[in-house]
Amino acid sequence: MAKATTKAPSAKEVLVEKYVADLKEKVGETRPDLALLDACVKACGPAIYKADSATVAASDKEELARVKMNFIAKRLGVTDEAKADAAIKGAIEKYGRSVRAKHRPVVYYLIAKELKKAAALKSA
Repeated sequence: MAKATTKAPSAKEVLVEKYVADLKEKVGETRPDLALLDACVKACGPAIYKADSATVAASDKEELARVKMNFIAKRLGVTDEAKADAAIKGAIEKYGRSVRAKHRPVVYYLIAKELKKAAALKSA
């Protein structure tokens, strides 16, 4: 009888598991929106595989400006500075200021939810 072979999870699958765990444990979402999370992972592209770009440095003003320009303005279409700043602040607060390694897709997920742009991101 042949043994059932289990395929090892891909690097992306392993990372997505980490993101889901963060959403549940650190953010408190009991049932994360996996379609939105997947859209956020896609929005990040290969950045999730590089140590330097896989996380968001919440204390780095330049980093937050890049998130605002490249994700909020370009991907979500929100150009209102006050709304963008409030969404970033809200996402960081929800994730927890004490969490040093804030995974980029999780931050994007929280920002998209904060701005009520989940549907726009999922359909992109």
